[in-house]
Amino acid sequence: MADRDTPLKVGLIGFGAIGRSVAALLPASVALGVLTRSAPADLPNGAEALADIDALLGWGPDVVIEAASAEAFAQTAPACLGQGIDVVAASVGALQDNALLERIVALCDEIGSRLVVPAGAVGGLDHIAAAALHPETTVTYVSRKPPAAWTAELEAMGQTEAASRGEVSLYEGDAREAAARYPRNLNAGLTIALAAGFDRVRVRVVADPAVTRNTHEILVSGPLGTSTMSFCNMPDPSNPKTSAITAYSLVSATLRRFGALQ
Repeated sequence: MADRDTPLKVGLIGFGAIGRSVAALLPASVALGVLTRSAPADLPNGAEALADIDALLGWGPDVVIEAASAEAFAQTAPACLGQGIDVVAASVGALQDNALLERIVALCDEIGSRLVVPAGAVGGLDHIAAAALHPETTVTYVSRKPPAAWTAELEAMGQTEAASRGEVSLYEGDAREAAARYPRNLNAGLTIALAAGFDRVRVRVVADPAVTRNTHEILVSGPLGTSTMSFCNMPDPSNPKTSAITAYSLVSATLRRFGALQ
């Protein structure tokens, strides 16, 4: 934990739609180092552009926020965790790769660092994790987004016109495969699977013209009871596949790591 007499140093991986929102949301008192391929003209005042992962590690962040992609997560998160730096990750869909997941768990156990999986576009993860302690609990997760969020996928399926008239199911199955197919879209499904256990979660991905927001429906069922949760999030203006609240969740989880109340 950073000395309270010095500014909190936050490393940020990625400066796209989510990264820009994260940078804007962090308190002015935070020192920000941004790992990005170029030095964007709109970096916040005082932020430092860092060219590569070695520069980021040398800068000495107290915590790192990953807001780039599954590929960037796989390339950078282990290096940060291996140096004892906690990582707050947006691209948790990368953890559908079991070898990467096992590597990260082993690193954290050995070094004492932690990979923080924020709630992101959904909530109720504490409830899901508690219910999943009972072996008969099952979880169903349905992702509904407007067809505009799935333009390329619908075109590839030949379902563009059908999706303008009614819902089209893009996928139904397990959470690992869903994240592998849609690594930029199904982070929420992977987040739920990490809370409940991969073998407990069924995922359905739907393009639905009846919804105007990114909608997440969760059904938890088992001997402990039944619960339903629904989250209707505004899409990020710069990227309709991403919920605007994702950046807020990343910042909240980061600041909470250094707060008195956990």
